[in-house]
Amino acid sequence: MRLFAAVLPPARAIEELAAEVARLKQLPAADRLRWTGRNGWHFTLAFYGEVPEETVPELSERLGRAARRRDPYELRIAGGGRFSDRVVWAGADGDRPAMRTLADAATAAGRRAGLAMDEEHRPYTPHLTLARNRVPGLDLRPYATALKDFAGTAWTVGALALERSHPPAPGEAGARPRYETLDSWPLGR
Repeated sequence: MRLFAAVLPPARAIEELAAEVARLKQLPAADRLRWTGRNGWHFTLAFYGEVPEETVPELSERLGRAARRRDPYELRIAGGGRFSDRVVWAGADGDRPAMRTLADAATAAGRRAGLAMDEEHRPYTPHLTLARNRVPGLDLRPYATALKDFAGTAWTVGALALERSHPPAPGEAGARPRYETLDSWPLGR
């Protein structure tokens, strides 16, 4: 099964972001992008890829332990940007060092559970993917610029979630992955 660890924003933060995305969809060429749905908006902490079912209990135990060792922290969806001209994303503001620490702990939990984690050390960029571009030459800078001043309401991140991604069936035009929360652990208990 395809798994990842994530922080899931509360409903209010999702509603605020949905209003901002509605404005983005009014920009020129927005209909040429593949927009993600609000049920897929999350901050990925660690991507595990395909995980054998027999590994899930140990991974879960390690994620629970990691969550208990981290304190809740403040976060809000704010700003945004683009990864080249491939992805438009919304960013995070608040206790980003705590978010990085939680991401590192989720990665370590996967490694200790025996998963082959990507060892490439890139700076962690907490983001929610809003749209993907498959149109050569389509400039995503206007979308990043439009997101620059967005600032949602802050909330307290109080849990770490283990998510399962169900990809759409091959050949389903416009279909999106479906996400399922397998487990969630409170932070700092």
